Amino acid sequence: MSWRPATVASVRPESPAARTVVLQVPGWPGHQAGQHVDVRLTAEDGYTASRSYSIASVADGELVEVTVERLDDGEVSPYLVDVAAPGDRLEVRGPVGGWFVWRPEQAEPVLLVGGGSGVVPLMSIVRRHVASGSSAPLRLVYSLRDPDATLYRDELAGLAADGLSLTYVYTRRTPEGWPRPPGRLDAGLLAASAFPPADSPTSYVCGPTGFVETVADLLVLAGQDPRRVRTERFGPSGGSS
Repeated sequence: MSWRPATVASVRPESPAARTVVLQVPGWPGHQAGQHVDVRLTAEDGYTASRSYSIASVADGELVEVTVERLDDGEVSPYLVDVAAPGDRLEVRGPVGGWFVWRPEQAEPVLLVGGGSGVVPLMSIVRRHVASGSSAPLRLVYSLRDPDATLYRDELAGLAADGLSLTYVYTRRTPEGWPRPPGRLDAGLLAASAFPPADSPTSYVCGPTGFVETVADLLVLAGQDPRRVRTERFGPSGGSS
C-alpha cells in the first residue's frame, strides 16, 4: 500500500483527552468496519512519524474518521488531538486489516468488548450494523477508567435508547449512584453480557494488550469457541487505536 495525501476536513471533541478527526482522502478505496489506517506526519525539517489508528466511521466516499486519544509522550496523537485543524495536510495508508472486521452478511450474534479507546473500531462495527439494518443480535461492553473518559457519549446513549445492549464497566470511578463499585471486567459480568456459546457468537475484543488477553481468556474459559474470538490490541507506543 502506498501513502495517500489527506486533508483534515473537520474535528470534534469526544472527551477531555480525545477527539475525532475527519479526513478527506482523495481516491480512498473504502473500508470495512473494524479496519485501521496508518497516519503519517512530516515536519518542516523532513522528520516523519506515523501511527496506526482504528477507523471509527462507516465507509463514506473520500471521508475517513479516526478517534484519537492523547498520549502525553506520543509523537502523533498530541498533534491530532490538540493542534490539527481543518485544512491541515497529512498522509494516510490503508485500509489495513482483514481479520478484525464485521460484515453485514454475518448473521450470528456479535459481542463487542472494548477497553478505553479500544471502543473505536467497535463503534465502526456498531455504526455499520445500524446503517445496514442488520438483524444480527449485537451487544457492546465498554470498559473505561471513569465517566469523563467516555467516547461517543451522546451517540451511545441514543443507540441504547433505541435498543442497543450496552454495558459500561468503570475501573476507577463510577457515576454517582452507579450500582456496581469500580473494578475490572470480571468473569461474572462478562458472562452476564455474553451470548451463550451454543448460539455460536463472534466476539470482537479491542484494547490494551493486558485487557485483551484477559477478556479473551475469560471468554474461552466460559466455553466460547476460540476460533470465534477476534482480538485487536495496542500498546503504550500508540499503535492501533
